[in-house]
Amino acid sequence: MAKTTSGKKNTPTKSAAKAATGLIDQGKTAPAFTLLDQARKNRSLKDLRGKWVVLYFYPRDDTSGCTKEACQFRDVMSTLKTSKAVVLGVSPDDEASHTRFREKYDLPFDLLADTDKKVCTKFGVWQHKSMYGRKYMGVVRTTYLIDPKGKVARRWDKVKVPGHEHEVLDAIRELR
Repeated sequence: MAKTTSGKKNTPTKSAAKAATGLIDQGKTAPAFTLLDQARKNRSLKDLRGKWVVLYFYPRDDTSGCTKEACQFRDVMSTLKTSKAVVLGVSPDDEASHTRFREKYDLPFDLLADTDKKVCTKFGVWQHKSMYGRKYMGVVRTTYLIDPKGKVARRWDKVKVPGHEHEVLDAIRELR
C-alpha cells in the first residue's frame, strides 16, 4: 500500500471503510461508464482496454488542491505515456468549466463531466463531507489505477496531493 510523503497510508485497511462508501476494491472490475469530456466527446472506460488508466476524482475545477493535483499529473505526463497510461480526471463540473480549467493550466489529458454524479457514486467517491461544522455531499479525492484488463489494480483514498503523482508512477512501474 502506498504512503503519502507524510508517511500516512492513503488507503484504509479496513473493509468497513469500503462498505460504508461503496469504493471499488483492488482486483474487482472497474464499473463501466461513458461521460462527456471537455470537448463534449463521449469517453468510455471500455474504449481504453489494453491501457493503464489513471482515473482520478477531484472535487472542483480551478481550486487550489485540484489545480495542484492536475498540474502534478501534467508534469509527469511524458513518463505516464511511456508506461502506456492514460490519465482521466473526473469531477461534477460541466464541460465548459473543464475546458476553461484544461486550457488555463495546459492540461494534456481529458477531464470528464459527471454533472449528475452517477459515476462518482458508482466509484464510491460521492460521500458525506464536513467543513466548518457544515455537512454536505461532495467528491472525496480518490484515484483508481485500472489495469489493461479493466480491473482495479490500486486505489488511493482521501488523496493528499503532494507526491501523489509519484505514488501512481511507482505503482504502474511495480505492476507492469
